[in-house]
Amino acid sequence: MKSYIPPQFTVERDDRRCNMCRICVEECSFGVHYYDEKRKTMRAREERCVGCHRCSTFCPTRALTIRTHPAEFRPNANWRPEFILDIKKQAETGGIVLTGMGCDKPYRIYWDHLVLNASQVTNPSIDPLREPMELRTYLGARPSRFELTEGNWPVGCGEMDGTHTLHGTDGVHRIGADDARETSGFDVSPDGASPAPPPVRVEVPILLAAMSFGAVSFQVHRALMQAAQEVGTLCNTGEGGWPAELRGFGRHVIVQCASGRFGVDADYLNEAAIVEIKIGQGAKPGIGGHLPGEKVTEAVAKTRMIPPGTDALSPAPQHDIYSIEDLATLIYALKEATNYEKPVAVKIAAVHNAAAIASGIVRAGADIVVLDGFRGGTGAAPKIIRDNVGIPIELALASADARLRAEGIRHKASIIASGGFRNSADVLKAIALGADAVYIGTASLIAMGCTLCQQCYTGKCAWGIAASDPKLAERLDPEVAARRVVNLINGWSLEMKEMLGGMGINAIESLRGNRLHLRGIGLEDWELEVLGVRGAGT
Repeated sequence: MKSYIPPQFTVERDDRRCNMCRICVEECSFGVHYYDEKRKTMRAREERCVGCHRCSTFCPTRALTIRTHPAEFRPNANWRPEFILDIKKQAETGGIVLTGMGCDKPYRIYWDHLVLNASQVTNPSIDPLREPMELRTYLGARPSRFELTEGNWPVGCGEMDGTHTLHGTDGVHRIGADDARETSGFDVSPDGASPAPPPVRVEVPILLAAMSFGAVSFQVHRALMQAAQEVGTLCNTGEGGWPAELRGFGRHVIVQCASGRFGVDADYLNEAAIVEIKIGQGAKPGIGGHLPGEKVTEAVAKTRMIPPGTDALSPAPQHDIYSIEDLATLIYALKEATNYEKPVAVKIAAVHNAAAIASGIVRAGADIVVLDGFRGGTGAAPKIIRDNVGIPIELALASADARLRAEGIRHKASIIASGGFRNSADVLKAIALGADAVYIGTASLIAMGCTLCQQCYTGKCAWGIAASDPKLAERLDPEVAARRVVNLINGWSLEMKEMLGGMGINAIESLRGNRLHLRGIGLEDWELEVLGVRGAGT
């Protein structure tokens, strides 16, 4: 059957620069470039080009330029080109149109309609070069208040001197100078029902999001965990298990317990810093996961504890969770399995009733609520679901934080926001809306070389990121990739300190949930109400 799908990109080759070295042939994993023996020239199969820019980046003479193909359909407000192309694809394949990454439809991006405050006269700004700025935060349940009843608080550096008894309204904890965990954990949970794990400290409120082994390469996992260790934050394994070779990063790793239970055993749970129950994902709310058998290599199969070459299916629901009570059972089972030493998080997709679900999650005993908006990335999702199901993280975060505060249970759990964070300003705005920290996934992959060609599900990633072919995966040097991610987080951290200083704030904790530092621009009244912010100029 002849394909009626036109090329999406055009390959421009400057013959004056091209020396026919054929590096483009080697670098392109989609078979775009080839040498025409008859004409003695380099040519391109443009219909195969996905716009990953690997060839143009590595062309030694800069002879290649990749552009969007100029061919256009007749303009039609109803039948936009994306709909026409999807119909043509389904007419030729008879299947679901798959894609990678998060929703790219032009819905409103609320971060771009929120602006931060700045100090002027009565509340002087702070120079981050001369005064300390605190980006450290803690993830987990907290008491509603502290009371010091004996001992002395130290002066200066903040280290604890002697033994103190701290009273929270929900529990008491004795902390000494040799407390190795350096946390403010409590002996009883906020509801007094059972022991609560101590919160986990992170030096920056930026965590590396869940990406499963198999969906991304081993090299990516290693790079992310190494970067998390270097900057003092956390990296999420995703639902595909945790390779044995990377268990040494345990203090900086969050492990997932998803519906497929891939790789989950006692060691997996106890060697991590946090255990996360995955209920939903922003890019595909309400459906499960599917890693095709061709991507289940020997290494992936061993880690996931399944036979090589078989499809790895994660059911849409967790079959032991059909109510908040069922969720509570799993939460406390995981706490029992980890001797109440690991906070338990629950991840859900940002959907219409996310605030009510978040309330139920906290009441079920979770220490952390993770909200994933519809711009959150994925290795593979039905395009129709990615683009039409779920809501933006900004609205879900604001409504969930407001509800937990209104119910008086906000202190019982931290909130992690996820789904399309592009820069440090987005992070600060999320914290002002109520997040304790954020996950970044796509941004970290872009730092490694990703160009968002959205072909992750093919396993042919030319950058070695979402590659299943070991030869392609080896293109990514974990040391270089880790350095690039560390540089990204360090750069964002410096920008966050600059912005906090300009706001007259010297600690990230002082910004959390403080929406008075936000103003909306170009938003409707209902949007301002949901976000809980005022319009600019008021």
